[in-house]
Amino acid sequence: MAVVRLAYGRAGLEVDLPPGADVLEPRRLEGLADEAAAIRRALREPLGCPPLRELVPPGAAVGVSVCDVTRPFPASRVLPVLLEELDRARVTVFVATGTHRACTPDELQRMLGADVLAAVRIVQHDAFDRSRHAPLGTVPGSAAPALVERAYLEQDVRLTTGFIEPHFFAGFSGGPKMVVPGLAHLDTVLELHSAARIGDPRATWGVTAGNPVHDGIRAVAERAGVAFNLDVTLNAEHRITHVFAGEPARSHAAGCAFAMETAMAPVERPYDVVVSTNSGYPLDQNLYQTVKGMSAAAQIVRPGGTIVMASECSDGLPEHGRYKDLLRESEGPAAFLERLARARGAVHAGGLTSDQLRTAWLEPADDVAGCVAALLGAAGPGARLAVLPQGPQTIPYVAA
Repeated sequence: MAVVRLAYGRAGLEVDLPPGADVLEPRRLEGLADEAAAIRRALREPLGCPPLRELVPPGAAVGVSVCDVTRPFPASRVLPVLLEELDRARVTVFVATGTHRACTPDELQRMLGADVLAAVRIVQHDAFDRSRHAPLGTVPGSAAPALVERAYLEQDVRLTTGFIEPHFFAGFSGGPKMVVPGLAHLDTVLELHSAARIGDPRATWGVTAGNPVHDGIRAVAERAGVAFNLDVTLNAEHRITHVFAGEPARSHAAGCAFAMETAMAPVERPYDVVVSTNSGYPLDQNLYQTVKGMSAAAQIVRPGGTIVMASECSDGLPEHGRYKDLLRESEGPAAFLERLARARGAVHAGGLTSDQLRTAWLEPADDVAGCVAALLGAAGPGARLAVLPQGPQTIPYVAA
């Protein structure tokens, strides 16, 4: 047997798997030796625009969009350097929760650090309060309103910060997603996450051009008039591997090209069983987010094969929001998530009961190794097994 360490919660999970499994991981990149120096240089030598210090007029009110606790963006290491370039007394940090719950005080402390919390005003987005949003026309291709956090739009200068990795239907994270869905109203998010958009074959990992989800996100975000963007890429230890800053479209495109080079992994043919994760904490806090790791595995599992997920789900389904109700109302796995219906799904999740998993049309996998052994045995001689220890940090695909 071979011991494989899976990214699971904060502690990880070691699993004994049969020899011969193909272990697929992102290209190993070392973290930057001096993250602060790299961030500072990117802010002062940006792509496609003047340095941040020159871009912000004296006395201007500045809004900075940052990731919430469900993302591993290292805000406590990035924001102190960013604030060196600004009048921190005039800075408001907007926590781009999208449709997630607000962060707790302890989470904000861990995310931002005590110094940042003490230095700036913090606003947590609330996608469900329409009065807090201002209209920016409609979402392209629909009659749905494009609504964005009013207080963010009222800032004299608007910035975005985030991290870039391939995204399973928006192409890539970071950049414009820090405005939409990050600071958008629920009605806007629902349109951009509609079945018609997500079901389009161009709405997938690593694709931006012609992707109806990404195109809609970028179009609305551009109306928000973001002046400057800072994105980073991260390795498995959540260390910064590169910094991209400057004009929003250009800096994000540069980061996407870099992420594409390091994350995509070709395979020769599909597998009978694929073990995946959701990259550990904070990305594996709930089952809703876990679909990303399942989608990565779905790229290389054969029709009728099985995806075995290890995702802690410490925040449950989650119990807040509408996700749990959607699960209870759906008639079967195809109605719930058609794109994954061609494969079975088994999940090892310490934060969920067996009944909760079955409600989501998934099978419990209390023992990952035992589950995999049984599945390979049922598949017969020559059954193929792949493992994605870092989940969607690796995006596999069957090479043509």
